[in-house]
Amino acid sequence: MVSVKDVPADLLIKELAAYLKTNVAQVKPPVWAAYVKTGANKDRPPMDDDWWYVRAASIVRRLYLDGPVGLSRLRTYYGYRAKVGQGMRSERTRKAGGAVIRKLLHQLEQAGIVARTKRGRVLTPEGRSLVDRIATKIAKELVKARPELAKYLAPPKE
Repeated sequence: MVSVKDVPADLLIKELAAYLKTNVAQVKPPVWAAYVKTGANKDRPPMDDDWWYVRAASIVRRLYLDGPVGLSRLRTYYGYRAKVGQGMRSERTRKAGGAVIRKLLHQLEQAGIVARTKRGRVLTPEGRSLVDRIATKIAKELVKARPELAKYLAPPKE
């Protein structure tokens, strides 16, 4: 069976974002999403109109790979390296803002893709199935484009 680890992350996130945009009514950018920055290190809001869905797909992928995950770990993952003062001082890491991530987690919970546990948030069986289906679809497209990849993505023989 094809896993999330078997397909390129950028292709998976792109396909999953498109699916969330067209098929999941609960995942919608709020009114303030057009004006908000994704971090304190950014000067402007994202230029991509679909950035909300891309971030949602990225969070779903993170939950698939690392779940259960809490808000703090997701803020760390989406964080950045900040300069400290001037001169030769080294940079230090900062966490990303939590409002966007928290709102997306709430929307994904309402959609039934994510569930809350005592240890953090995890993908529901429906969410896991969705990601696996999209990963399998991408793997088939990759094999169709480049047949030599079939030996890496084929199911193991018993």
